[in-house]
Amino acid sequence: MLIGVDVGGTNLRVGVVDGRHVIAEQRVHADYSRLCREESPEVSLAAIHASLLNALRDAINEYPKVRGIGIGFPGFVDSVTGNISHAPNLPGLRDIDLATPLRDDLGLPVIIENDANAAAYAEFLFSEQDADLIYLGLGTGVGGGLVHRGKVFSGNHGMAMEVGHIIVEPGGRECGCGNRGCMERYASASGVILNYEEATGETLGAQAIAQRAFADDAHAKAAYSQAGDRLAQALAHILKVTDAGRVVIGGGMSPAWPLMRAAFEQRLDADLIPALRDRVRISLSALNDQAGIIGAALLAEHAQEQAPNSSSLRA
Repeated sequence: MLIGVDVGGTNLRVGVVDGRHVIAEQRVHADYSRLCREESPEVSLAAIHASLLNALRDAINEYPKVRGIGIGFPGFVDSVTGNISHAPNLPGLRDIDLATPLRDDLGLPVIIENDANAAAYAEFLFSEQDADLIYLGLGTGVGGGLVHRGKVFSGNHGMAMEVGHIIVEPGGRECGCGNRGCMERYASASGVILNYEEATGETLGAQAIAQRAFADDAHAKAAYSQAGDRLAQALAHILKVTDAGRVVIGGGMSPAWPLMRAAFEQRLDADLIPALRDRVRISLSALNDQAGIIGAALLAEHAQEQAPNSSSLRA
């Protein structure tokens, strides 16, 4: 048995994975985004560590045969050190080692991976195709992962496929990464909130906006259409570079996909080079919101297989 952890901007999810199936899951409301905005990095990191440690101990006490832990984290994870070098949606967290303290406290191997990479790995393993796969995770931000020839592609510094930070509006909205006009400032849940706020002057949560959109509110529908358009704008360029055969869309915002789909398809068809049109399979996640948990756990297993005598190496 393994534990997979999916850390989000507003929720923490811990799952016990047996084989490729989640047999137990714990969800904790943990508004890490707000915490990091309002508190110092030291206070924020201590609180994140404490909440992770408590949830992991609960899982291990119930399932003592657990032999490793994989954590999917929403940030840039250094491919050499395993440290989280920057987390744009968790302000202030820079160059932090989250794995070592947890490893010391729990006495189990712990690896940290980008959350979208973990989800991409799970989606690839559960698919019936060997085609390279891109995963787009729509949540507080927009995460991206690429599985190339069966392996997660992280790049030389662990920052490959940070698709949410492709600039789609030069000089546009300020982003937590330090740039302006990044795609996730328009296509994520927080982006939808801004889309709607700019049009109406009213601030609502993404779910409330979706409810209005499904009820045919014009401004709410436009907020999600704008998100779909900007997501496809970035994806078209990603596909020109990677030539991946499959794209899987998941994350907490994916239930609102019907509100984004028409604008997404129209923009993707317009921006793709003709040779790629109608050749890329795009689908919603088959694993729903468990992809990150399963992928993180299986990457922890892979790390142990690659280095069975070491608890410190990354996948």
